[in-house]
Amino acid sequence: MLNFKNMSFEELLKPDGYDCPCGRHHATAVKFLKIGRGVIETVPEALKTLGVSYPFVVCDQNTYRAAGERVVEILKRAGIPYALYVFDGAHPVMPSERELGILAMRFNHSCDVVLGVGSGVINDLCKMLGFTANRPCAIVGTAPSMDGYASNSSAMELEGVKLTIYNNGPEAVICDTEIMAQAPMRMLRAGFGDMIAKYISICEWRIAHLITGEYYCEAVADMMRAAVAKIMASVDGILARDPDAVGAVAEGLVLSGLAMAYSNVSRPASGIEHRFSHIWEMINIARGRSLELHGIQVGIGSMLTFELYEYIRKIKPDLQHARDVIAAFDPAAWDAKINRVFGAVAGDVFASVKKSRQNEADVRLAHAETICAHWDEILDIIHAEMPDIRVMYAAAQKLGMPVRPCEIDVSTSDTMDALVCSHDIRERYICTSMLFDLGLLEEAAEFFRGLLD
Repeated sequence: MLNFKNMSFEELLKPDGYDCPCGRHHATAVKFLKIGRGVIETVPEALKTLGVSYPFVVCDQNTYRAAGERVVEILKRAGIPYALYVFDGAHPVMPSERELGILAMRFNHSCDVVLGVGSGVINDLCKMLGFTANRPCAIVGTAPSMDGYASNSSAMELEGVKLTIYNNGPEAVICDTEIMAQAPMRMLRAGFGDMIAKYISICEWRIAHLITGEYYCEAVADMMRAAVAKIMASVDGILARDPDAVGAVAEGLVLSGLAMAYSNVSRPASGIEHRFSHIWEMINIARGRSLELHGIQVGIGSMLTFELYEYIRKIKPDLQHARDVIAAFDPAAWDAKINRVFGAVAGDVFASVKKSRQNEADVRLAHAETICAHWDEILDIIHAEMPDIRVMYAAAQKLGMPVRPCEIDVSTSDTMDALVCSHDIRERYICTSMLFDLGLLEEAAEFFRGLLD
């Protein structure tokens, strides 16, 4: 097995990548990566490495103050021409078709690279702009708040639906930890929340591989285990805004992006906990409201999921019960539920489920039979991958992180809807898919309600 977890970033960025025993070739588009104190000064070096010389710099009001002004000064000092667009702040900057359209219309086509200065939304928008304009993308990170810096995908909203859109990814990533350490504490918490999700993503990836035969790579998974362990050891430093501890978070987040690029799926970095966040966002987009930072929502989703896996450890699958529940499935009731929860975007959910065939009896029965036959192995995976829930609560409490949906103004009813619909919104197999196939999702939902009341 390839030992990615002990490789340097220079080794991980090997231009011709790695042929892996998993059957895939692992490579990344990233050619230049710097994480550390003062590395913002390497922007000219990054552009030279990419072979570009005229950046289109993109910021929002906050990221311009945090690092955009310095990037512009550095470019001027180096004699590098640039074009600059700063979102005006009249509207919240969202990863949607509106903002991407603005950037496309403002884009200076003489520019040969898109240089984003910011975190999640700016990163996603700049990757999409670079992809659509056929220009390389580079990013100067301003907060360790999300794991998409080095990934080859963007989390976007299209007509109110959350989508993962695969693109070319950035070719240069610069994370100055002195700048990142000064980000608002809620953004530091968001990065921690996005990283603890990796316990769940690896667990569910392994379980899905066992049940459905989905592709899985142990070398990539092991890289993520090492990254999250490093972050768990840095909690005190994060709280103190120590640039080196923040650097550990930034490294973990960048490794998550590399893992997604290596495997060409988001599996190494997201599981059911991300579904909570996505569904809450979809529900609230329809209501015209915004929620918390993605990473904080994911952190709450992770804490809920740790509790859910404690419940799963205690269940005893019954194949006959699964057969009875599958035979009694009511398509009309399911349709009504999807229409009620998702409203105008329900059609996209229907299309996804039709493609996956997840509601069809033969598919569910095959899964249920595999689950029952391999239940001890599934429990072994959960035991190996899930953290001590007491340790997670202690770390969250120390950081001042919210751990329940009500703390970010998400209702019990919206959380219950997110739980029971979590397996519906994407084709990927997660723990609620397993509960659904076993005929135990409603029972699990009653346990879950007890956590929220």
